[in-house]
Amino acid sequence: MIRQGTFKKLAVLNRYYKITQFYSFLKDTAVKGVVVILIFATVLVALEYFFLDFNHLLNTLVVKYSAEIILSFFLLSETVLGLVPPELFIAWASKSAMPWLFLFVLASLSYVGGILAYFIGNRLFLIPAVKNHIENKIAVHITNLRKWGGLFVFIGAMLPIPHSIVSVACGMIKYNFKHYLLWALFRYVRFIIYGFVIFQIF
Repeated sequence: MIRQGTFKKLAVLNRYYKITQFYSFLKDTAVKGVVVILIFATVLVALEYFFLDFNHLLNTLVVKYSAEIILSFFLLSETVLGLVPPELFIAWASKSAMPWLFLFVLASLSYVGGILAYFIGNRLFLIPAVKNHIENKIAVHITNLRKWGGLFVFIGAMLPIPHSIVSVACGMIKYNFKHYLLWALFRYVRFIIYGFVIFQIF
């Protein structure tokens, strides 16, 4: 009976995700994610070959700026609507003395940045004009979050949808904070995957 009940629940969920086009959205976003990685790698290699010495540039950043400054800027970026692609910071981490440790620090800061973005979204109601503006800007994400809940947080953590925007949306609709924290942990998985790819390039 328990198995039959579980099967029925899964069947209902599967039907719901089909009706709401979750699978199509997931497929399209995953494809975009792969394309983004390939384009990013291709552009970097092309620029490296024809115009810039990225290895020299990254090494200069390591020497010229302290890790604290770069990591602080990254935290700001991951909190405020993803200002800079995290891939650039992962490339920077590859030039550090302990690249995997710095990758873990970056993933942790991204996770913390998402939490801060959640609370920013949660408190936006105090400034109605700002809340309405942002709500209109991310209306699609809010709609998807209401339809798919934690799975959309997972997509934001893993695929090329700005994690901070998804986090702000979670805060705005008061999505369960504990559930948010659990789903957002997949941010670490994304950084590990990107680390394996980018560390091979640099």
